Amino acid sequence: MTAPLVECVPNFSEGRDAATIDALRSAITAVAGVQLLDVQSDRAHNRSVLTLVGDPAAVVEAAFAAMRVATDRIDLTKHSGEHPRMGATDVVPFVPITGITMQECAGLARQLGERVGQELKIPVFLYAKAATRPEHERLPDIRKGEFEALRERTLAPDFGPTKVHPTAGATAIGARPFLVAFNVYLDTQEIAVAKEIAKQIRTSSGGLPGVQASGFIVDGLAQVSMNLLDIDITSPAVVFNAIKARAEKQGVGVQYSEIVGLVPERALIGAAESLLRLSNAGNHILEAKIRAAMPSAMPSATPAAGPSLDGWIDELAGGAPTPGGGSAAALAGALAAALVAMVARLTIGKKAYAGVEAQAREILAEAEQLRVELRRLVDEDATAYAGVSQAYKIPKADPHRAQAIDEALLSAARPPAEVVKRGRRLLALAQTIEHIGNQNAVSDARVAAMLAKTAIDGATENVNANLAGMSEQARAKQAGAG
Repeated sequence: MTAPLVECVPNFSEGRDAATIDALRSAITAVAGVQLLDVQSDRAHNRSVLTLVGDPAAVVEAAFAAMRVATDRIDLTKHSGEHPRMGATDVVPFVPITGITMQECAGLARQLGERVGQELKIPVFLYAKAATRPEHERLPDIRKGEFEALRERTLAPDFGPTKVHPTAGATAIGARPFLVAFNVYLDTQEIAVAKEIAKQIRTSSGGLPGVQASGFIVDGLAQVSMNLLDIDITSPAVVFNAIKARAEKQGVGVQYSEIVGLVPERALIGAAESLLRLSNAGNHILEAKIRAAMPSAMPSATPAAGPSLDGWIDELAGGAPTPGGGSAAALAGALAAALVAMVARLTIGKKAYAGVEAQAREILAEAEQLRVELRRLVDEDATAYAGVSQAYKIPKADPHRAQAIDEALLSAARPPAEVVKRGRRLLALAQTIEHIGNQNAVSDARVAAMLAKTAIDGATENVNANLAGMSEQARAKQAGAG
């Protein structure tokens, strides 16, 4: 069983007061088992978006700690900003990364929501995949009228009181897939232009699938502010081009765009391929090649070729414990990605497949990125297990030996857990390209799917083997966290 890893992206209604933002940051980083990846604050929107990942139980604890800080420090009666809001902590989504399902993330939302309602006395609405009622699935429906309107009404939240907290308002907690917050700034101060374009492109008005959009004035420019709910269906590049075309029809240009929070690499690689009409951008990124060949290299190091395939196989067959099964599983995944990329390239540019060319390009970009990541994981798996060997060399009389072994085994389980995650995505890509791609390469797509399954099964076995070596207490802690 893969060690669970969850992402949480709480949005707080404060983007100007540095002391409060620092307090939110400190509340999260004080919790063990959590990594704070990103903090983005916007003065015009008066909003901060924090991104944290980690063990599910620790992430819930960190989110609650930050929500307590927000409740104590943020007063919505004195708050103003461009972004709609109903709470000091406005929204808290949980996103499954690896080893955890969407249903389990919905359980985390319920767990946090119940605690917030009881201890902080804040009304909590469960939304998105955690919603208990259809009318609560969409955040804009819950937040309609914002704090000012909600405090005049008797509410029907999932947890907490039926009246908003006098200063902290109400909050929405839920579970959802990965989302990209994306803003495009227009070369005009006319908010009507941004609002009209937002209306044309958002899903609810019959526009692009998986797009929520609104228009604002930010820093003196009209801004189309969006949430992209599925970048594999509607990418940032597709949205940008749609906005640009509609703006030009009104005699308006685009000044620039921005991403709020974090975004998968494939979104930016796909944008580059779309703009430049490249078929293989992911295969020509210098830094990615260096990471793949020399995962431990310093930035100033000169790239060097890794071992030859024959040399690596000789290492695998040798008497050392590394590279081992985890590295072999990652290599199977890398080979699967390479075959998916090959079939995509055999599809692109062929008249018979012109109708699926855009989709094939997106598959190619993602497959190339996965290939780079899996090649890196081949080496990371071996490096991680080397730490296990070192831990076992600690003298048995050392009281910290057992904990060191548990931590090393848990670290060794992480690379294969990442292989499982990427293998599952590769399997989906292989199955898709088999059906839409060049039919002369169907067998190659099928082999890619077989290799992806091997990567998933092999990496899962490797995760289980590492976790099985941990102490009963450590295993119980991991099982309880899931």
